[in-house]
Amino acid sequence: MIYFLGAIILLGLDQVTKMLAVSNLMNKGAVTFIEGFLGFRYTENTGAAFSILREKQLLLILLTSVVIIALVGFFVKALRTDTHIVVKLSYMLLLSGAIGNLIDRVRLNYVIDFLEFRFIQFPIFNVADMCVVVGVVLLAFSTLFLKYDF
Repeated sequence: MIYFLGAIILLGLDQVTKMLAVSNLMNKGAVTFIEGFLGFRYTENTGAAFSILREKQLLLILLTSVVIIALVGFFVKALRTDTHIVVKLSYMLLLSGAIGNLIDRVRLNYVIDFLEFRFIQFPIFNVADMCVVVGVVLLAFSTLFLKYDF
């Protein structure tokens, strides 16, 4: 139950930060947070990671929905068995991130991005994206080093 609560909290954090981005960054340009390192810039992403499948919202909504259904199945299975905590955390992060961006796609027809690393050339992203990336890394770690088998 704690993992579902964690997913809800992360989902809420994602949605609140996106609302803050709309109210504080939309139509205002870039804002520096840490000079040369991190800033904020409101963008509307009509694609997936790195803007792939741009303007293919219906396809992205369908794919994301299928992934979410699979993640729920894997997550429930992991919670019902003696699966390592890292695996459970990875599913919690992946699920909250996928749902967070799906909400944007369905509601707005794009995903709100606002975090910008300035020390490297990297796409602008959001909290849901961070959850997905960390979740994938943890799942890869679990598969490689903890011998987790789906």
